[in-house]
Amino acid sequence: MDENILSSWEKWRNQKLADKDLTAELESIKGLESEIFDRFYKNLKFGTGGLRGVIGAGTNRMNIYTVAKATQGYSNYLKKREDFPSVAIAYDSRIKSDVFAKVAAGVFAANGICVHIYPELMPTPCLSFAVRHLKCSGGIVITASHNPSKYNGYKVYGSDGCQITTEAAASILDEIETLDIFRDVRELPFEEALSQGKADYIREEVVRDYLNAVASQTLCKDGIDKGVSIVYTPLNGSGLRCVTQVLKDNGFTNISVVKEQEKPDGAFPTCPYPNPEIKGALELGLRDAKMLGSDLLLATDPDCDRVGIAVRNHEDYVLLSGNEVGMLLLDYICKRRIALGKMPDKPILIKTIVTVDMAKSIAENYGVQMIDVLTGFKFIGEQIGLLEMNGEDERFIFGFEESYGYLTGGYVRDKDGVNASLMICEMFAYYKTQGISLVDVLDGLYQKYGYCLNTLHNYTFEGAEGHQKMQMIMQEMRKTPLKRIAGRNVIEAKDYLTGINKLPKSDVLKYVLEKSTSVAIRPSGTEPKLKTYLSISAESSEAAEKIESFIVKELEVLFN
Repeated sequence: MDENILSSWEKWRNQKLADKDLTAELESIKGLESEIFDRFYKNLKFGTGGLRGVIGAGTNRMNIYTVAKATQGYSNYLKKREDFPSVAIAYDSRIKSDVFAKVAAGVFAANGICVHIYPELMPTPCLSFAVRHLKCSGGIVITASHNPSKYNGYKVYGSDGCQITTEAAASILDEIETLDIFRDVRELPFEEALSQGKADYIREEVVRDYLNAVASQTLCKDGIDKGVSIVYTPLNGSGLRCVTQVLKDNGFTNISVVKEQEKPDGAFPTCPYPNPEIKGALELGLRDAKMLGSDLLLATDPDCDRVGIAVRNHEDYVLLSGNEVGMLLLDYICKRRIALGKMPDKPILIKTIVTVDMAKSIAENYGVQMIDVLTGFKFIGEQIGLLEMNGEDERFIFGFEESYGYLTGGYVRDKDGVNASLMICEMFAYYKTQGISLVDVLDGLYQKYGYCLNTLHNYTFEGAEGHQKMQMIMQEMRKTPLKRIAGRNVIEAKDYLTGINKLPKSDVLKYVLEKSTSVAIRPSGTEPKLKTYLSISAESSEAAEKIESFIVKELEVLFN
């Protein structure tokens, strides 16, 4: 094994670590070269998404030392740009989230940066709101979104309430890389930071202002039946308080919460992969919905920035994809804004390049301009910020991405599961009052614009070897571009690493095939996965699914 890796392991072993779990873990891997290698072969990657990784000991793990080092680097970055910087901090229900949040608060405070921290776990959009509401220089939220329980993460936000840009991430990384993880970090115990007035808790009024901002997005306050039966699960995450409160405040009181998934629990005992995109995460919610005969099931991920749904269709329940819910919301928002006289001049929809192409047809039907951005809601938030700078923020009516992220207003600059939950319930009630189901509405959209199947397929590549293999696959595909996929000719191969349509460079390949089909491939920025997005237009769902199976088989051969 590389001597530098062994040296790093020994350095950690010889430290008197404040977290006894880390000391025990370091001893347990003695003599296990592969285990030592995976923990120390690199530093945990810091990028536009901040940090995300497995909780544990080592430079390639999430722990109090990697969190403190990143916070010191971010502190140095802020102090070079402002005389009196301040930050907001939020955290979710994950293992050690509260610990990491308080460690970060102590580092900020030790560096003379004023800290505002939520006194309890809060959804990620509450952090984006607090940064702008309290006029902070930036902020962080401790979460790993929908990853399994062994993960945690550290998202970084700028003063605009958006996740940091590529340029800011690079500058913060430069600061981080100059630091020794043990020697160069300034720290202050969290309780001392509070007692000395260097940190304070975010007031309840801020939460109320956030909920009022969410409620301001409603497009149908009266004239609909809000007695619809709703089952909600926060998946043991941070959404319980804000989602149920905003629904009740706006007339939706017939809410049943899944008991086993109600309370915060970072182990996610009934849901190992707390991702509302996956049917397994909704099993208990579906159980309750069937038992109660409920109309609608809502599920938010642990940091409550995304929401998945299932709707009753006769005696069964249909799970709707992120693309399908996004199209339904887009059509509903346009329809209602026009009816209420609230459609702005030159309205704008913002979506990501891997989100359903059919959204463009819906937008054009209502005279809405569509802007395509790179994968990641931060790029949607960035566009909202640009509109605001030009005094045109009212033009933004909706932003969404295929991975179940939605936003209907500029009060935050990130996807918002609280906002999405309210708008979905309102949309559902609006149509139900007319005797129409969301399934019927979706079928109507397909009849009007043509059927389009959009699916996501993940290919997992764990550890250092897996990471290298992903890189090799992308390199080979650039070296030898695909000419045909599943018998369909490639009309255009788009390499976003070269920069397309003035977008920042990104490791994404998109193949546009004949017959209105496309395949997009990119390594995940937060998980050890290669993600493939398929968009297939066909005369029916059966025909599209058949084509999809052919494409998937070819990709599996390509990636193995």
